[in-house]
Amino acid sequence: MDLGISGKIALVTGADSGIGWETARILLEEGASVILTDKDPEKLAIAAERIGHPNQVFFYPADITNIEELKKLHQKIAAKIGKIDILVQSAGITGAQGLFHELDDEGWTTTLEVDLLGPVRLVNEFLPDLRAGGWGRLVFLASEDAVQPYDDELPYCCAKAGILALSKGLSRTYAREGLLVNSVSPAFIETPMTDAMMEKRSEELKVSKDEAIQSFLDQKRPYLELKRRGQTEEVAAVIAFLCSDKASFVNGSNYRVDAGSVATI
Repeated sequence: MDLGISGKIALVTGADSGIGWETARILLEEGASVILTDKDPEKLAIAAERIGHPNQVFFYPADITNIEELKKLHQKIAAKIGKIDILVQSAGITGAQGLFHELDDEGWTTTLEVDLLGPVRLVNEFLPDLRAGGWGRLVFLASEDAVQPYDDELPYCCAKAGILALSKGLSRTYAREGLLVNSVSPAFIETPMTDAMMEKRSEELKVSKDEAIQSFLDQKRPYLELKRRGQTEEVAAVIAFLCSDKASFVNGSNYRVDAGSVATI
C-alpha cells in the first residue's frame, strides 16, 4: 500500500527495538526518511545498521525526559535533515510494579516521569515542526492498561491513561492546522519489555518462559482471545497507517491492537 509519505521526515522514539524499530522499518519502506532515537548509543547504532536504508535512516541518542537533550536532538535534526513531519512516541518503561500499598513515591515518580512527562517534553520540543507546513502526524503509544487498569501496574496504567488524554486534547487543538494526533494501544506484544516481564515471572513461578507466558495469558489476560503475544509488526502496521495520507480523516482516535484483551466496548 502506498501510504503517501514518500519524502516525509519521521522521528521515532524508543526505536532501538520492539514496536519503535518495526514502525521505523515500515516508514522507511514507504519512502520516508527516519530518525531513530533512544537512550543507549550502542544499541541505537546496531538498530540503525540492522534496519538498512543508509541514505534514509539517521540515529541520535537522547533521553526523552531530559529537556536539554531534546533541545540538542532537535538542533541536530534541523541542521542535518530538516523539520520533521511525523513523530511517533514509542519510548517507555514498565515502571514500578506491585500492589498499591507496596509501591513507594520513587516508583510512581520514575514511571510518570518516563511514560507521561517524557512524551509531554518531547512534543513540546518538536511541536513547532509538526505545526509548520499544513501537514503533520503525531502518534502516541498508549496501552490497554490505559482503559483497563491492572492492580499490580497502577503507575504505568495511570501514565498511559494520561497519554490518551494528552493525545485527545492535542487532537482538538491542532487538527485545523493539518496536524492529526492519534494513539495506539497494544496489549502483550512480543518485545524486550514483555520478554523481561515473562523471564521474571518464569523465575518466580519456577517454570519455563513459555509456561510463564501461557499462565499469564490464562490468569492475567483472560479476554485476549488469540491466546498469544502480539507481534511488533501487527502494531507497527497500524501506527504506520496513522502516520499516512490514508488516515487523513482520523483524528483524536485510540486504536486498540489487543486481540480483544480490553473486555468492554
